[in-house]
Amino acid sequence: MTALKILARVLTARVGPHIELALATEDGETVKVLATPDQIDRLIDELEDMLHAPEAPDDGEPPEAA
Repeated sequence: MTALKILARVLTARVGPHIELALATEDGETVKVLATPDQIDRLIDELEDMLHAPEAPDDGEPPEAA
């Protein structure tokens, strides 16, 4: 597994039927991925759930990948 990076910026663009997400990190690296509109909807739902959930205690471990 790669080391965690701090997110600096998120950019989005339509690419045909997909949505491109460009994730820029503080160290200047950019990762681009293509997602379907359905995947973006699910991502938004997960982020909203996380933002509205009670904060979990920090055990020093990174969160599990979905």
